Amino acid sequence: MSVSIIGFCLFAALLELDITYAFQTLVSRPIVAGPLFGLLTGDVMAGLQVGIFAELLLTDISPLGGIIPPSGVIAVAIPMILHFLGIELYFGFFFGMIASVLYALLETFMRKTRFKWLVFVEEKIVHRPTDIKRIIAAALLLSFSMTFIFVSLMSWIAANFMFAAFSFITPKIHFAFRLAYSAVPWIGLTALIPVFRMKAR
Repeated sequence: MSVSIIGFCLFAALLELDITYAFQTLVSRPIVAGPLFGLLTGDVMAGLQVGIFAELLLTDISPLGGIIPPSGVIAVAIPMILHFLGIELYFGFFFGMIASVLYALLETFMRKTRFKWLVFVEEKIVHRPTDIKRIIAAALLLSFSMTFIFVSLMSWIAANFMFAAFSFITPKIHFAFRLAYSAVPWIGLTALIPVFRMKAR
């Protein structure tokens, strides 16, 4: 894995913290994160396109109750990393969406695991209140590391799969993926129709 790819993965892990754990400046929204990755890869328009498409697909999924939506950062990071490696966006985008759903499952597992630590953490804070900063820092570092490993692993798997399968991908498969990719914004826009309808009433 090259230094550039490692840098992309580190940047993705940092942006993922913005969603819930720290900052919360909305730079983790796909429509913002996409162009930022585009700046890193040297193709801002590709980043903007992926960001808009991911935003349209994910904007209707709200993190209410126990629902953890697919990660918008992962949804744009994976295709942009693959695009940087020379893999077409219309393949990378679908890898990104699959990875974002898998990351949501991983995040659900991690939150359930952390919930079991709360009793132990509460006891530590009661006895030593100054430990709270160290505990928060450790939790942020754990989340950052988990995201970095996940993005690195998924990028490696997706890239190696595409390079191995490249000779078997026929023009018809390319056409099918291009067509499906071009349909993504229209699918995303249909999710917004009920929202506009409710506001019109």
